[in-house]
Amino acid sequence: MGAESDNQHRYPALSLSDKELLEEILSKLSSSISALADPYSDDGSYAAAIRRMPMGLRAMAATHYLDISLTLDDIGWHFLNFGEPNLVKETESGLRELGLNDLAEWFAEAFEIVNPLRPEIKSGDEYYECLTRHGRMERIRELTQNARDKESGSPDAVLGSPIYAAWIKYARGHPENVFGS
Repeated sequence: MGAESDNQHRYPALSLSDKELLEEILSKLSSSISALADPYSDDGSYAAAIRRMPMGLRAMAATHYLDISLTLDDIGWHFLNFGEPNLVKETESGLRELGLNDLAEWFAEAFEIVNPLRPEIKSGDEYYECLTRHGRMERIRELTQNARDKESGSPDAVLGSPIYAAWIKYARGHPENVFGS
């Protein structure tokens, strides 16, 4: 029996279509993260909860909310919702684990821009004004465009997402790091 068929025997999810595999991963994430672990919180509970997961699933849990942020907002706005330092570290590390090194670089740069300004931003309305006042909004726009160009330029993106495409590729290549041994 070859390694590929052995993996499919050990990990039945690998025989699913990409979309079905993504649904399986999202379901596993949902059942693996404690309801008390709030990714929006600054208490570090979400980062602590995902650290107990297998390496690949941990990377997916850390990058999930970035995918949502890039769909709805810009890369800098992400840190207004998910700027807890341990979660930021987990997200950057997760991007690298998933092979998204360019996105990890843009993410890290955006954090370096936004994080020192977070205390000045009391509401979402102040975000654009604050970054513009500090001469940083144009760079955030460039970083966001880089991330969005990666999305639109990815021929194998799942549901239009290079992050989800990386999840699928990773799960197929390293199922033990996603589904356990």
